[in-house]
Amino acid sequence: MSFSQGGPRSALERAGNAAATGRLFHWPVVRRMLVYLRPYRTRIAVAMLLMLVATGLSLLTPYLIKVAIDQAIGGRNWPLLIQVSGLTALAFVALFGATVTRSYLLGWVGQRALTDIRSDLFRHLHRLSLSYYDTHIVGVVVSRVINDVETISDLLTQGLIQLLGDVLVLVGIVGVMLYLNTRLALLAFTVVPIMVVMTRVFSLHARRAYRQTRSTVASLVGDLAEEIAGMRVIQAFAREDASRARFAQVNDANRNANIMAMSLSFVFQPATDYLGTLASAIVLWFGGLAVARGELTVGVLVAFLAYVTRFFQPIQELSQLQTTLQSAMAGGEQVVALLETKPQIEDRPGASELKPITGRVTFEDVTFRYNPDGPLVLRGINLTIQPGQTVALVGPTGAGKTSIASLMMRFYDVSGGAIRMDGIDIRNVTQRSLCRQTGMVTQDSFLFAGTVADNIRFGHPSATPADVEAAARLANAHEFITLMEQGYATRILEAGANLSLGQRQLICIARAALANPRLLILDEATAHVDTVTEALIQEALDRLFAGRTAIVIAHRLSTIENADLILVVNEGQIVERGTHAELLARGGLYRTLYERQFVAVKSAGDES
Repeated sequence: MSFSQGGPRSALERAGNAAATGRLFHWPVVRRMLVYLRPYRTRIAVAMLLMLVATGLSLLTPYLIKVAIDQAIGGRNWPLLIQVSGLTALAFVALFGATVTRSYLLGWVGQRALTDIRSDLFRHLHRLSLSYYDTHIVGVVVSRVINDVETISDLLTQGLIQLLGDVLVLVGIVGVMLYLNTRLALLAFTVVPIMVVMTRVFSLHARRAYRQTRSTVASLVGDLAEEIAGMRVIQAFAREDASRARFAQVNDANRNANIMAMSLSFVFQPATDYLGTLASAIVLWFGGLAVARGELTVGVLVAFLAYVTRFFQPIQELSQLQTTLQSAMAGGEQVVALLETKPQIEDRPGASELKPITGRVTFEDVTFRYNPDGPLVLRGINLTIQPGQTVALVGPTGAGKTSIASLMMRFYDVSGGAIRMDGIDIRNVTQRSLCRQTGMVTQDSFLFAGTVADNIRFGHPSATPADVEAAARLANAHEFITLMEQGYATRILEAGANLSLGQRQLICIARAALANPRLLILDEATAHVDTVTEALIQEALDRLFAGRTAIVIAHRLSTIENADLILVVNEGQIVERGTHAELLARGGLYRTLYERQFVAVKSAGDES
């Protein structure tokens, strides 16, 4: 399983083949996750101390029973019997207290570690470049942050501590049994090789099974998110049956993967019980014969039976723990893979803060491709935009207009050449300082859950209500906002479902106005609105453009007739530039596009 492309392999990648063999721990994952336990090492140390206490008490109680039978009952020493009985009861109470306290401490640590991991993942998702989201399904990413992280809790706390405790109990029991009677202990241990082989086989198959369950649950969440997001399209094309069939296929794959994983546990646990019973039978038979011959006391035999039962109890716990840890390892691999994903766009070492700009933008022989092996999307782009100038980008779909705008925001880096703002290469300044001086309004008009006011002040959280209202007035949004039942306090539903497309766009323009950028980019901001709303948006934009450098990607050419400069982009190149009148007079591609739209609009008007 590979998590990187090219260059030296990560630690996770180097261990990938070993992980597939079914080891209980995938150490690169464990080491990475153990970092999250460091802040809580004091509580973990207390939990480990309690584990040692519980281990000692669990080893002590069978020996106390031996003393009670052989010395107190056999010797009719009733004071000793009372003393031993009291010590046994006290040991059980102390064992209960140590176990409960340890479980609480580990649960407390586990929940906080989970919170820390999710917070780190969320911060990392913010650092990842947009190219990551171009190639990854949102639902799968959500599954990584929610489901896969959830599985790590037992690995970080209960799993590691319980594994250590069970190993200590096993070693202690082996030592005590060998001390009490070496021959009988060795007879009881004859089933251990069978247990080792059986555990190995289970581990080999379980690792693959639980990696498959993590993969299928991620696919399930991803498919569900996509189907819900596209419900309008599904219903519009009456594709409900096909959608259900596709989801059923993914759902069935997840069910089958989980059934396979559970089936392994259902076979392994009864087999462990059988070996425990077999060991007890061996001890009972040979120990009983030894008692009959006077070679062994009844107390030792009873203690042996208790130790044999306890010997297989941690083994049974380990079998259950294997199920948990295999799932945790599979989920941990995905989490570490996400954390190890490097952003394609990062601040260069020593990057400086971009000082307030005038808005002069220069493209110097810029070329660009989205993937290193992909085709050139832009080539030979040379362009100078003066401060305060409104520049329009027009051209056929896929010509490269949005790519030019994205490069200005440094959502991607140029493949060749340079983009400068006020003469400074934008790769030499911090991304945060660049974004603070640039703003963007897209045709998607995305709004967040929260109030109308929250969305307007998104780029300027400290803005006062008066500032918010002023921005809304500038964007021609104040009037419809005040007509809403709660005005600026109206809560926006998911994806702005309680607002029209035009209203959402006006709020986005208000958001951009309040952020007060020096450079403003509009990507098809009026592409999907009616003519009345388009007029409102255009009026708002004219006010917003005042004193700012503006780049407008336009589909409706009628909206950019007054632009200071119009650039016609085709097949990744600027093929024409000039004003509206100059380009019409030139008779090139711009005039063809304009006349085509004019004819289409006139035909639509005649039909109506």
